[in-house]
Amino acid sequence: MRKTTCLHILVTLITTSSVHAQWNWKNVDSLFQPLPASVHVYMTHDLTEGKPNIAYYVSAELKDKSLSFTTQVGNGKRYTPDQYYAQEQKPLLVMNTTFFEFVHNSNLNVVIKDGNLQAYQLHTLAGKGKDTLTFKHTFGSAIGIDKKRKADVAWLYTDTSDANIYATQKVINYFKDSVAKHTEKDMVAKGDFRKWKMQTAVGGGPVLIQNGEIQITNNEEIKFAGKAINDKHPRSAMGYTADGKLIFLIIEGRFPGKAEGATLTQEAQMLKQAGCIEALNLDGGGSSCLLINGKQTITPSDKEGERAVPAVFLIKN
Repeated sequence: MRKTTCLHILVTLITTSSVHAQWNWKNVDSLFQPLPASVHVYMTHDLTEGKPNIAYYVSAELKDKSLSFTTQVGNGKRYTPDQYYAQEQKPLLVMNTTFFEFVHNSNLNVVIKDGNLQAYQLHTLAGKGKDTLTFKHTFGSAIGIDKKRKADVAWLYTDTSDANIYATQKVINYFKDSVAKHTEKDMVAKGDFRKWKMQTAVGGGPVLIQNGEIQITNNEEIKFAGKAINDKHPRSAMGYTADGKLIFLIIEGRFPGKAEGATLTQEAQMLKQAGCIEALNLDGGGSSCLLINGKQTITPSDKEGERAVPAVFLIKN
C-alpha cells in the first residue's frame, strides 16, 4: 500500500472520530431526588476532543400527564433561575431559554405559555458601518409542545399585531434590503408557513439537528458571526426524541482546566447521542443554568453566579 494511501486512511479515521465524538453518560438520578419515574438525569465528565468537559442532560416523558411543561417570563424584569424556582412554587426543573437585551430586559425570541404569546421573535437586524441604511430580516427558530404533547422544532414568524404564530419546517435564508419592517403578508410569503398552535414554546437558535441529522442553520438565522460557530462556551439546548422524550442539555464552560465548554457542533453531537431527532441551541454563556429540584447542575460561568434572565422553561409535577 502506498504511503499516500495510508496517510489518507489515517486522516479519515482521525476526522471521523472527532466528528462522531462519543461521551459516556452516567445516570445521576440519586443526586436530584425526588424525581418522577418518567424523568432521568445524566452526566458526563468525559473529555471533548481532548478538553475537560462537564455536561448534563435531562430526559422527560412528554406523555406523562403528571408533568406540566410550561414557561415563565419576567414581564420587563429579569430574575435568576433560583428566583424563578422560589416564585413558581419550587418546580421540578428550571432552565434558561431565550436570547435577550439588557436595556429593557426584553426577550428576543418567542415565548408561549398556555397557548398565548408572551414574547415575540426579533425579525429585523439593523446594518452597521457602511450598511447603516440596510436591514437584515431573519426567521428565528423555536421548540414547542402542542395540546397532544407532541414536540416540534420550526422556524417562525410572529408579529405584535397578530396573536397567530406562523411556522415553517424548512429553514429560510435571511434577506437584506432597505426596509425597516416588512408586513406580515410579505414575510409569510417567503416560505411555506402554517399556523403553529403550541401550548408551550421557547425560541433560541440556531437549529442544531433536523430529521435526526446534524444540520446547523447558523448562517441562515445569523446567530453567530464568522467563525464564532466554532467558539467554545457554556451551552443550553433543547430537543426531543422519536419516542417522545423532551431533552434538556446543559454544558459547563469558561473554566480552563475544569470545563471549557463546547462548540455548536459538539453541542449538536451530544444531543444526537441523547437520541434527539430535532434540537436547537438556546442562549448560552453566562446565562446557561439548569436547576433540578432547586439544585444546580453546572456551575454558571459568571463570577456573580446565576445570571438574571427574562424567561425560563419549567417542568412542574
